Amino acid sequence: MFKKNKNLSQQATLFLFTVLMFFSRLLNAQENVDILSFGVQQSEQMHRLQAKDSQVIKGGLNQPARVMFPKQPIGFEGGSIAFKMAVDPEKQNYFSVKLWGSDRDKSMILLFSEGKQVGYRHLGDIDLLWLGNGMPAFNDRFFYVTLPIPIQQTKGKTNIELELRSYGEIWGYGENFEKYQKNMAEPSLGFYRAYTHTGTMIAPGREEIQGSPVAEPEIRKGPGEEVLIELKDRVNKELAAILKLQRPVNQHEIMFLAPAYEVKWTVAYHNKELIVKVMEGMDAHYRKFLNDPSLLYSDKAIYNGDWLVTGPIARGIRELWRELSPVVDQTFDDGKGNMVTHRKAWSILMKEAVTYNSTHRRQYTNQSMIIDMFLYDCNEALLLLEPSLAIPRTKALRYLHESVGLLPWLGKETAHGPERILGDNYLQLTKKGLTKELGYVGYYGEVLDWVVDMYKTTGKPGVPNSGDPEIKKQLIKMMMARSYFRYPSIYAEEYKAMRVEAVVGWRDSGHYPGDVIYGDRGMAWDATPLMTAAATLDPAAIGIAQQMIADNQFFKMVADKMKLKGIRVTKSLLNIPDEYVLIRDQEKQKFSLPMSDGMPDFIFSDEEDGVIAIKNGTERLYASLYWRARNAVNRLAKVHYITPIIDRISNVYINSEYQPSGMEYTRPNWVNLAFMGNREWYTGITSAHEGEVLPIAKIPKDIKFKPGDENVYAGKASFYTMEYGQYLIAMNTTNDKNFELTIPASFKNAMDLKTKKKISAHTIKVSPLSTVVYYKN
Repeated sequence: MFKKNKNLSQQATLFLFTVLMFFSRLLNAQENVDILSFGVQQSEQMHRLQAKDSQVIKGGLNQPARVMFPKQPIGFEGGSIAFKMAVDPEKQNYFSVKLWGSDRDKSMILLFSEGKQVGYRHLGDIDLLWLGNGMPAFNDRFFYVTLPIPIQQTKGKTNIELELRSYGEIWGYGENFEKYQKNMAEPSLGFYRAYTHTGTMIAPGREEIQGSPVAEPEIRKGPGEEVLIELKDRVNKELAAILKLQRPVNQHEIMFLAPAYEVKWTVAYHNKELIVKVMEGMDAHYRKFLNDPSLLYSDKAIYNGDWLVTGPIARGIRELWRELSPVVDQTFDDGKGNMVTHRKAWSILMKEAVTYNSTHRRQYTNQSMIIDMFLYDCNEALLLLEPSLAIPRTKALRYLHESVGLLPWLGKETAHGPERILGDNYLQLTKKGLTKELGYVGYYGEVLDWVVDMYKTTGKPGVPNSGDPEIKKQLIKMMMARSYFRYPSIYAEEYKAMRVEAVVGWRDSGHYPGDVIYGDRGMAWDATPLMTAAATLDPAAIGIAQQMIADNQFFKMVADKMKLKGIRVTKSLLNIPDEYVLIRDQEKQKFSLPMSDGMPDFIFSDEEDGVIAIKNGTERLYASLYWRARNAVNRLAKVHYITPIIDRISNVYINSEYQPSGMEYTRPNWVNLAFMGNREWYTGITSAHEGEVLPIAKIPKDIKFKPGDENVYAGKASFYTMEYGQYLIAMNTTNDKNFELTIPASFKNAMDLKTKKKISAHTIKVSPLSTVVYYKN
């Protein structure tokens, strides 16, 4: 009898849930299938919410929300919230959450559907739901994050079991679980509402409280030029400390000392003790090399020793050659009882480095640039020391031109010539100046600092504007392309600032809302905020730098950078005072970053990267239509849609037309890294995407490929179309083929954003390497 009553109770509960879901769907917006209001008892009960280590709070604008707490004892897992929501049984369903933009947290939140993990924890084409970095994302307003629910889990169903699980933050470079996955030590951000919907863009009801547009942000009052006094003090203290070391200096220390020799305000300026110290360090490195030749590419004293090899020593030789050349033929003890000249010893180091780097080139643009740049440095040092051992300067320069997209990138050298793993025509940059890794890259695509360094290294040390003119032209083109990917935002203290767009970047995770960047990524260890403007004196570059100074973000950036530790940071500070004086004294330029308030509307599209940036009045929209498709065509896009009131981050399905190869890729049961399966540390968790079969696009005949390989051609479609809210975007990525766009009925009488004219045809021709954008009011 008890069993029978229990079953009746379960049936009644299920009936009530079904009825409530039906009425909930009637009340919601047309494309919103269901809405769950966290912290509202009736809504939570209706959705059969079960929470562990979670609490209801009064959050932004006094709205109820739920947060998740660390478990006790503290570990990497935190609380969870499970619930049931209605879905459409036929269409693609999406799940969105409403979050408060002033929250600061460092939690990782994952969505689970029917007990399986949706998306991947790091750099997946189907993204994780949230990864906090301690920054407020969208001050005093709400923002929304959207993920697709696997259609195989909703097909034929009217409701589905969903769950939010919280974890500590991750560090993507961690080589073991302890370094990769951090404990969850603090509560998560608050969750206000959850939605299931069939449209790609979440459309909250008009009755929802959203916050108000931010008033014109103030200009930061400080800090000011006093920061440069503190900067010089730090640099001089560290230089003095290195000069007093009782041991030979290492490569990083050499790369810091050598340029400081010509900086007038430093204690190193024309200090002869520095020359002795640098020579001792170079000789010591040679002795270590004789004992362990692998030191060439495994020097623990520098970062990425297999990229830099002996490049820092090469820099020392080049920058101090005037002082070193008179004594380079003197001898020293090599540590094995032999006397050898500095020239011979250093030449061996340089020659081995050139050979190693030329045979270990890497595809990703930033890595290729760094490796080739230090190869060039080593070869230039070799031309000073022993020209007969050097490769021709034209060949070394060719490597640099390949890395900056001026010539096809041919890969590493082999016994049979260049490897050509991407064929004979692959360029590292698009024609418009963006890096390709494989598509648009946010923070890792900010390589202006490396190209400035490359430009300087092709010139004479200490001689401005003496670098390779072709690299300079490419640098300016890259700067202009990156300028579209800065958008206005308010800083944590609500001061005016421009941020880098990283949401839609392939190799970006946890960078939302993006660092404050105007021209160069000044917070990078080896960069300065003004280096492109100072190196090129290009009017647009100067205008961007002047905008940063006018917003008083320059000194703030320098002050923040000085909080960072490490010799690479201190070395980068060397150039800042002189760069600032140079830019400060330039004539006022009219150029401002295109996304700045008050600038004209525009559409910037780069079909080679499959990315678009749109300014439409007060709206900004960024989208990667070619999105993390490393192995096959995935029909996914990533969108960042910014309005004065709402910010939306969406991972959505779009239409993709491609040339089929006949090959397919089947998603494995990976839950951590979507692009490799060697860090599957999360036992007991199953991927919701396991077994999904994706088509592989046509691969050029001269490229070796097998299903499962990462390849720039495998996932690139020929034609993309995306409907997102009021926007219809069509992009042709081919060089020689036209496509037709059929205008959906919902976009009848929409406006062409480029021409500002209404659509008058049912079909539109989209030409090769072009993009059309339509907008409906």
